[in-house]
Amino acid sequence: MSKNLAEILQRQRAFFDAGKTRNVAFRRERLGALQSALEAHEAELLKALHADLRKSPTEAYVTELAYLHAEIRHALRHVKSWMKPQRRRTPPLTWPSRAWTQPEPLGMVLILGPWNYPVQLLLVPLVGAIAAGNCAVLKPSEHAPATAKALQRMIGRTFAPEHVTLVQGGRETAEALLRERFDKIFFTGGATVGRAVMAAAARHLTPVTLELGGKSPCIVCADAPLQVAARRIVWGKFLNAGQTCVAPDFVWADQRIVQPLLEEIAHAIRAFYGEDPGQSPDYGRIINRAHFDRLCGYLRDGHVVIGGQHNAADLYMAPTVLTGTSLDSSVMQEEIFGPILPVLSFQSLEEVLAELHRRPTPLALYLFTRDRATQRRVLSGTRSGGVCLNDTVLHLTPKDLPFGGLDESGFGAYHGRASFDCFSHQRSVLRRGFLFDSRRRYPPQRLSLAALKRVMKWLMGT
Repeated sequence: MSKNLAEILQRQRAFFDAGKTRNVAFRRERLGALQSALEAHEAELLKALHADLRKSPTEAYVTELAYLHAEIRHALRHVKSWMKPQRRRTPPLTWPSRAWTQPEPLGMVLILGPWNYPVQLLLVPLVGAIAAGNCAVLKPSEHAPATAKALQRMIGRTFAPEHVTLVQGGRETAEALLRERFDKIFFTGGATVGRAVMAAAARHLTPVTLELGGKSPCIVCADAPLQVAARRIVWGKFLNAGQTCVAPDFVWADQRIVQPLLEEIAHAIRAFYGEDPGQSPDYGRIINRAHFDRLCGYLRDGHVVIGGQHNAADLYMAPTVLTGTSLDSSVMQEEIFGPILPVLSFQSLEEVLAELHRRPTPLALYLFTRDRATQRRVLSGTRSGGVCLNDTVLHLTPKDLPFGGLDESGFGAYHGRASFDCFSHQRSVLRRGFLFDSRRRYPPQRLSLAALKRVMKWLMGT
C-alpha cells in the first residue's frame, strides 16, 4: 500500500507541477466528465446506496445525486468568473501602481468522506477542488462498502489517476494517507476523528477544512403553525434514518404547545412512513450494528412516546420521540445521529438561550416562529455554523450560502463559490511603475517625526 500510495502521489505532484490543471478549459472539461459519469453510473450508485443504507431511489437521488448535479452545473457556469483576478485599491504611497488578487490552486488535496451521504459528501468537495485547479485523492468511508466500490469504478473510468484517484481501505489506509504531505485536507465526519486529522495535518502544516457535527437544536415557539413545523421537523430529522449531520438533534418547544406539537409529529410520521415505518420503502436503516447498539442505549434516557420499535437483524429503528429526558443524560450530551428525537419544554426563551450558551457550538440551529423580533433575539443570542428559520436542513441548498461549522462543529466552508475558495489560495499582487521614485522614501530621513506622522497618514490612505 505505501509503495503504491507514494507512486500515486508522486505522479499527482508531477501532473500538477506541469500546470495543466490551471487551464479553465481543462477544469470545465473535467467537471463535465464528472457530470456525465454520474449519469452513466446512476443506477449503480442508487443500488449501492440502497445496499448500504436502505435509501430509496427517490431519497438517494434527491439528497445525493441531484444535489451533486446542481453543484457541478453551478461550477461550470461560474468557474471562469471565479478565476478572474479581482482589483484592489492602493494607497498613495505605492503610486503609480495596480493591485489585485488572483486565485491559485493549492496543489494536491486529500478528501476524506463519511458514510452517511457517501456520494454527495465525497464528491461535492471534489467539484470545488477540480474547479479550483487541483489534483485530488479521495478516501470514501469503509462503512458504506457498496457505495465505495461503485465510486471507485466510476472515478477510475472517468479520471486519470494522476489527476483524481480514489483509494479504498479502513483506518490503516486513512492513517497512511495522513502521514503523506498534501496541500489541503478536507474531512467530513465526527469530532474525535476530526481532531486526529488535524493533529496529523499539523506535522506538515497542512491547512484543513473540518465539517463535523454536534447537537443541532430546534426551537419551536408558541406562535409557530404546528402542523407545518411538525412536518418540516419530521422530514429533516428522519431523513436518512436520522443519520444527517444537520438533522435537528432535539426540540425545545414552548410548554404551551408541547402536547399538540407531539400529536402533529406523530401524525406527520404516519403520513410519511405509514403505520409501520419498517415496511416503508422511504425509510432507511442504521449503517451498522455498532451504531445500532449505541442508539438503543439512548432509549433508556427518556419516555418513548412515539416509536421505539427496533430490530437488530434488520438494523431497523423506528422514528422515535422521547420526552422527560434530562439535560445531563447521554442522549442530550452526545450527538444522536439516528432516528431518536428528544422533545423538551421551556417556559421562557431566555432559559433556552442560556442553556445553548453553555453547550458546544452546533453545526445548525433551527427556529420556528413568525415573530421577527424573536428571530433577531435568537440570532443575536446564539452561535452556530448555520441557521434555518422556519424549516430544517434546507439552508444547505442555496449555492451562494457557504456551509460550514464553528468551534467544535468544524471550521472552513464550502458549497458553490465557497468550495472554489476552499481549495484556492488568494495570491496578492502589487505592480508598480518606474516613472516615479521619491527620494524621501529612503534614508536618511529629513522630516521630523511629527511631520512624518502627518505625511504617512495621507500616504497610507487612512
